[in-house]
Amino acid sequence: MPNANNAAQTQAPRHRVEPVAEELGRLFHDAGFRLALVGGSVRDTLLGRLGHDLDFTTDARPEQVLKILRPWADAVWEVGIAFGTVGARKDVPGPGTDAVKSFQVEVTTYRSEAYDRTSRKPEVSYGDTIEDDLVRRDFTVNAMAVALPGSDFIDPYGGLDDLAARTLRTPGTPEASFSDDPLRMLRAARFAAQLDFEVAPEVVAAMTEMADRIGIVSAERVRDELNKLLLSDHPVKGLRLLVDTGLAERVLPELPALRLERDEHIQHKDVYEHSLTVLEQAIDLETDGPDLILRLAALLHDIGKPKTRRFEPDGRVSFHHHEMVGAKLTKARMTALKYPNDQIKDVSRLVELHLRFHGYGSGEWTDSAVRRYVRDAGPLLERLHKLTRSDCTTRNKRKAAALSRTYDALEARIADLQQREELDAIRPDLDGNQIMEILGVPPGPLVGKAYGHLLELRLENGPLGEEGAVAALKEWWAAQH
Repeated sequence: MPNANNAAQTQAPRHRVEPVAEELGRLFHDAGFRLALVGGSVRDTLLGRLGHDLDFTTDARPEQVLKILRPWADAVWEVGIAFGTVGARKDVPGPGTDAVKSFQVEVTTYRSEAYDRTSRKPEVSYGDTIEDDLVRRDFTVNAMAVALPGSDFIDPYGGLDDLAARTLRTPGTPEASFSDDPLRMLRAARFAAQLDFEVAPEVVAAMTEMADRIGIVSAERVRDELNKLLLSDHPVKGLRLLVDTGLAERVLPELPALRLERDEHIQHKDVYEHSLTVLEQAIDLETDGPDLILRLAALLHDIGKPKTRRFEPDGRVSFHHHEMVGAKLTKARMTALKYPNDQIKDVSRLVELHLRFHGYGSGEWTDSAVRRYVRDAGPLLERLHKLTRSDCTTRNKRKAAALSRTYDALEARIADLQQREELDAIRPDLDGNQIMEILGVPPGPLVGKAYGHLLELRLENGPLGEEGAVAALKEWWAAQH
């Protein structure tokens, strides 16, 4: 595929598209309809990154699209049919004997859509020409199409030039585009982060002027755009744009709140810049692809600081218990954005634990402290390792090296204890049934207290063995009377 710079030198490039797209184009043509590959699929083709998700537009109405797709596709779904979209999956044999490529296909009828001043959902009306369909799209780089069959290039709004310039512009005026769908303002930040593009000045101006308009968009749609932005290659670029335009104030107000005012006599670290740096450093530590939980925790780990900032008599600035306050704020914000409960729990817990490492001094960790650290982190331990390491943004190389060595030592201690004591499943040496049998008591709160006592002993002293645990349980039981 040509890259954007080469493509920009050709006024009407011809495009090689997946054979499955050509095949579908012939089916629509034979049925008397027009079909075109469109939007991000064309953009990504020009950037040399086309995947297996293909978007098409057509003059056929949804019922007619269904008639064409059902005999051809391996699966068809109608989830978006109210908005003119029919989805399908097409499995295509690959070059190997067992290889199969699965394409996700969406075919949308030419349309125009707009929000009224209060609606959270667009009103959809169908159009008659592809040019009218393209002008309603968010950005010119997503308003290009390839007519099928034949692969003729359609670019009425200069998307190819903007792609070559790595610039995001709107096909019409940005004010009209953002009025039609305010979520496009967040999409501008998301595409800037995903593609490492610049946003045209007039688009930034409209985003700033119309930031309040984002309030009519549902929390779920806002959340999904934020996730895509955070999981991109350059999330800080998109986040800065959200803050600078005032959009973050409406959707993630805790982020701009980190830009704490500086007292001319009392200097402290810029918490906003620090948080963005921590996010970038956390990304550098990822080993299995983008990790939404880690990235959210890195971004939000210090959001409790504005509420806990105190100017001390000795000139220092303190943020006592900001990790606890931050965990509560994280839970509240993620709940408002309709995140799943398990994600809210994990991110909030990481925010709560992000200072735990610093609470144990300069490396003189007892076995008991190590066990408690592992127990409290639970399945989040690896993420906590990465978050803690990322949280060091000091320019003092000696201090940074010392912190890194101390954490290296902690991880080595954890690995050693894990090998000797199975730290991943810390539990008392006796279970509830054994406790009831030894003490001769029925199920109830007393069993839980006994279990908790044995767990504390396990954390403090390591494995006791069954005989030692029985003796400790009886000693505790005697002290209860």
